[in-house]
Amino acid sequence: MRQLFSAILITGLALTTLPKIAQGQGLPGITLFSGPDKTNILNYFLESGRSGEWDRYKLRLPADKLNLAIAEVSITYPDYYKGTIDPDRVQIRIQNQPIPLEEVIWDQENHIIQIYPQEPIPAGTKVEIVLSNVKNPTFGGVFNFNANIRTPGDVPMLRYVGTWILSIDD
Repeated sequence: MRQLFSAILITGLALTTLPKIAQGQGLPGITLFSGPDKTNILNYFLESGRSGEWDRYKLRLPADKLNLAIAEVSITYPDYYKGTIDPDRVQIRIQNQPIPLEEVIWDQENHIIQIYPQEPIPAGTKVEIVLSNVKNPTFGGVFNFNANIRTPGDVPMLRYVGTWILSIDD
């Protein structure tokens, strides 16, 4: 009887702690029927990933996707994403070190975040964009955040780099 009780207790603990361990989100899930081409899906990490909670998004741009220097990073997101983003808490990190930013603009009406580094980021550099102090939408879902860059001295046109497929749980 004692062994049975111990087995039930251990099983119960394992089942209740597993969701907490898996709470942090990372990497895109499986896209069955639609969405961006597999080669355009970018990696990310959400510290919470739960609807209605405060969160930190770490959006990664791999070096092999950045063939040109970067003068601006632009992130577009769908109109049904109802979270809030704190432009004062946006960073671009290179080798885990934040670089100085000239300006960050969060245009809620047009669903875009524009990030301007003080100095252009060299081509072939692994970049991580950190959005801290984000309030996730009240209702979860899947949200495509698109990464675009503008190169220095270039025609002021954004170039598509890839898409982060963010999954926020209810």
